[in-house]
Amino acid sequence: MTKYKWLEKQKLAIMEPINNVEITTFGCRLNIYESEAIKEQLKSNNYTDDVIVFNTCAVTKEAEKQAVQAIRKAKRDYPHKKIIVTGCAAQLDPAKFAQMPEVDKVLGNQEKFIQKNYDFKLEPEKILVDDIMLAKETAGHIVSSFDGMIRSFVQIQNGCNHRCTFCTIPFARGNSRSVPIAAIVDQIKQLVDNGYKEVVLTGVDITDFGLDLPGTPTLGEMVKRLLTLVPDLPMLRLSSLDVAEIDPLLFELMAYEPRIMPHAHISLQAGDNMILKRMKRRHNREQVLEFCHNLRKLRPDTIFGADIIAGFPTETEEMFQNSFDLISQASLQLLHVFPYSARKNTPASRMPQIPKQIRKERAEKLRAEGQRELEKFLSNAIGKQYRVIVEKNDLARSENFLQVRLPKNYPEGMILDVTISGCQGKELLAI
Repeated sequence: MTKYKWLEKQKLAIMEPINNVEITTFGCRLNIYESEAIKEQLKSNNYTDDVIVFNTCAVTKEAEKQAVQAIRKAKRDYPHKKIIVTGCAAQLDPAKFAQMPEVDKVLGNQEKFIQKNYDFKLEPEKILVDDIMLAKETAGHIVSSFDGMIRSFVQIQNGCNHRCTFCTIPFARGNSRSVPIAAIVDQIKQLVDNGYKEVVLTGVDITDFGLDLPGTPTLGEMVKRLLTLVPDLPMLRLSSLDVAEIDPLLFELMAYEPRIMPHAHISLQAGDNMILKRMKRRHNREQVLEFCHNLRKLRPDTIFGADIIAGFPTETEEMFQNSFDLISQASLQLLHVFPYSARKNTPASRMPQIPKQIRKERAEKLRAEGQRELEKFLSNAIGKQYRVIVEKNDLARSENFLQVRLPKNYPEGMILDVTISGCQGKELLAI
């Protein structure tokens, strides 16, 4: 059985071994999904080599540093095991990992789904990394289960057509490619048949879904069709959204469809229009405010999360203040805040840099403001009735993704209606 041990600061997931394979995952939900696909593929093909697979992240320098440290530690702890490195960091700089004496093989983001690449006899080459920009389709893998997890993840899209000045992910993932709607529906039907009650739609830029498919269906059209064709799915959650690309049908579904969870995570990055322009983002702060206010007006229980970069190059105190103020103005409660990390060969890395200490201080201020907004939301939840799904024993997760402590243990995956009696830290207490 696979279990995820979440380490929030490191964003690291560790899978317990299947057969002789252990998979360690860094980064996003898409990486988690892809690690499950690797695991399922190796398991179904009776893979027998003693290996540890590292599925890496390249969003920040810190993510790469953590991967390198974990690889070295794994080799010290398990010197007899072979180490395979894949994921975004491996795609961007395969030579860096291949030069590590601990590493036996490096696989690119496309190559990691080819079974024979894990066989050291069939594929003795140490580096198997092709040009990701040549990829035209998503990998054809289907994950039928997520061991040890209540919610499942389904990839609907991969890659990115946009070129934000701070980001290397398009060069690690390629251009945007959408999964055909029929394949998405088939996978979710299988997951529901296997007992999953909550599905998270994930990708690199899911609001770009459908641009490359026949008829160019929008994300909203795909979601509506999915909900129609899988009526037994009780809970559907969306991963990061770009407010500039949310189509009218998707907004309508988020506002009125009870099976879509009232939890919107915005790919924000900054709350100052000049910084957003220098980042080459598609939205502005006014669009963010409009989206949050309009959705909250129609669905008051919605919680908003956001990714924010602190200390982007050229960010003045006034510009930072605009990002800081947007947290309360839009009432953003669940923040992922990152001090700006210069990525090699990006336009932003050549802009005037903010001192690291200032980036760190600004990040802490943003996190504190987000915590204040969360505490207000938690306080206002007291006395209200919430629908929750049990994660383990007496711990559950609400529809708007808050952790809820139950008065007693319940079976995993059970859906309950509870009344909130109080809050403790970041937890709601139910009766």
